[in-house]
Amino acid sequence: MQQRHKLTVLVSALALAGAAVATPAAAADTLGGPGHGGGHGYPPSAAQKFSKKVTERAVFRHLQELQRIADRNDGNRAALTSGYEASARYVEKTLRKAGYTTTRDPFTFDLEVEDAATLTVAGGPTYTVDQMTFAVNTPVGGITAPTASPLDTFGCTAEQWAGVPATGTIAVISRGGCNFSVKAQLAQAAGAVGVVVYNNLPDTLLIGTLGENSGVTIPAAGATLEDGQALAATPGATVTLDTRVHTETRESFNVIAQTKAGRQDNVVFLGAHLDGVEDGPGINDNGTGSATLLETAVQLGRDKKIPNAVRFAWWGAEELGLIGSTAYVEDLAAQPGELDKIATYLNFDMVGSPNYVIGVYDADQSTYPAPVPVPPGSPETEDVFTDYFDSIGQPWVDTPFSGRSDYQAFILNGIPASGLFTGADDVKTEEEVALFGGTAGITMDPNYHSPGDDISNVNREALRIMTGAIAYATYSLALDTSAVNGVESPTKPRPGHGHGPGKGRSGVGTYGHQEGWDRAS
Repeated sequence: MQQRHKLTVLVSALALAGAAVATPAAAADTLGGPGHGGGHGYPPSAAQKFSKKVTERAVFRHLQELQRIADRNDGNRAALTSGYEASARYVEKTLRKAGYTTTRDPFTFDLEVEDAATLTVAGGPTYTVDQMTFAVNTPVGGITAPTASPLDTFGCTAEQWAGVPATGTIAVISRGGCNFSVKAQLAQAAGAVGVVVYNNLPDTLLIGTLGENSGVTIPAAGATLEDGQALAATPGATVTLDTRVHTETRESFNVIAQTKAGRQDNVVFLGAHLDGVEDGPGINDNGTGSATLLETAVQLGRDKKIPNAVRFAWWGAEELGLIGSTAYVEDLAAQPGELDKIATYLNFDMVGSPNYVIGVYDADQSTYPAPVPVPPGSPETEDVFTDYFDSIGQPWVDTPFSGRSDYQAFILNGIPASGLFTGADDVKTEEEVALFGGTAGITMDPNYHSPGDDISNVNREALRIMTGAIAYATYSLALDTSAVNGVESPTKPRPGHGHGPGKGRSGVGTYGHQEGWDRAS
């Protein structure tokens, strides 16, 4: 799941949006019955049988290999590292054994490299901070000034700075109440020469953004809760803030493979990002999506009779800003007719969270109005997942169709999309525990973007549920995409027996856990 990189900064931090609570889904009598398609007009058992071939045990073996790769490569599989290269080689080797021809799809991008990120108290400790995206650099050596804080710690109104001697100071402000840019604008208006916003969660460095064209011309950085509170407790202390980055051009790659069977002009596209963050092995985020995709490809490669080709992508540099998937789609868009060949896109980013929910991207906006375009066919793509869950009596919840993962470039170019997600750093509620088990009051992945995101961080029940859904949806669409894009498969036996627009929701409840902007920042 994308987050602005700790050392390499191109995009802003993303957090997860949360909302209302779900009601268990009503189970259908049989998998693949009317309205559930087992291939949208094919025998109901076809997609069901394929889903059983893609086993959680096999997926977990791929995860174990990704863990071994991280262990041998400085503990991570981040973009531009030997761990990423080794992960790609494993995917390629596995695919070639399954009969695929693999392609490395290269892309170049500008990478902001950190030169300095410290705040030093005169005669005291030096704290690690993180320069906010779109913030200006300090001079070499930093800026030295006393600290000041607003009256209520949040600093979200001019009144909260009234009477505070802020001119020539470095403002120290708590996260919460308004956007980071508003905090920085008000501190700047009060006369501050720099701003540090500290987190409201313990032991976590705040990684934030001012956004483009914020009007903020002073340096701005994020700090941990503990460091920020220590600074706020000693107003007037002299500190030196040193935050500087520079830009370099780098190259990475995606791994692409496509089934040899199936029509090449009506392609079902599946993707998951292969890179992780530098702070850990990245096994849930996003080894789980990558491994499930890999085993689905292995099993599908044995089928020589599917009507529609299936293309698989393991995206690079997602954690640096959706870079690999965006570059790939932009390249397709420059080639006449290439985007028209894609029937729909399915995205899988974190599908084994330890304190999981079963989330489906809310393409039909039944719970969350989408802040991005929703291409026609996206609700019908969502239906493939929700029909499957309904048919087996599996509760599921909506997660906002926000575009803030690798499906973004696809939907911006008019390609239908949906996907699955098991949660990251939102706190699980009692109502969600009633649906999915787990523990209320803690996050869905307590080890999100941390060294603890290792093989022990995967909930195998969540992985099993999502593996079945991914395999089922893949095969169902490989057989027939007519409900999504109106393209009939040439060998479809009985048109009109699959699901389509306007079907009921079987009492399914909703909830939201897809990436969105930080609500408190």
